[in-house]
Amino acid sequence: MAILIDSDVIIQAERGLFDLDLWLTSFPHEEFKLGAITVAELWHGAERATGSHRAKRRLFLERILTIFECVPYSHEAAFEHARLWAKLESSGQMIGSYDVILAAIALQTGSAVATFNARHFSVVKGLKVIEPK
Repeated sequence: MAILIDSDVIIQAERGLFDLDLWLTSFPHEEFKLGAITVAELWHGAERATGSHRAKRRLFLERILTIFECVPYSHEAAFEHARLWAKLESSGQMIGSYDVILAAIALQTGSAVATFNARHFSVVKGLKVIEPK
């Protein structure tokens, strides 16, 4: 089972508020990856940054992308996304649209999600959520 890292974990690491490298070493037998939607969210932040912060953020993300494999948004993930989206929406438990996509990728690939927003993802039945510490 892989662990998909949510964008909030990467952002906290970039800001120096979380030691990502130390946390990763506490799981020596796990495989960590990024969902394609997470890559898009992170690059969006880099594209919006200005001045020297933009260059710094781009360098950080380029390093991150050499470390983690990107899990694509496949047609199987799209079917899972549609199913999950409909279920959450009809039950009144809808979460952020990008989080639904990440959860769908995780469910479709049998992966867990590492996030600081565990309560948010807890509405997704069958999704294993790991809160980094």
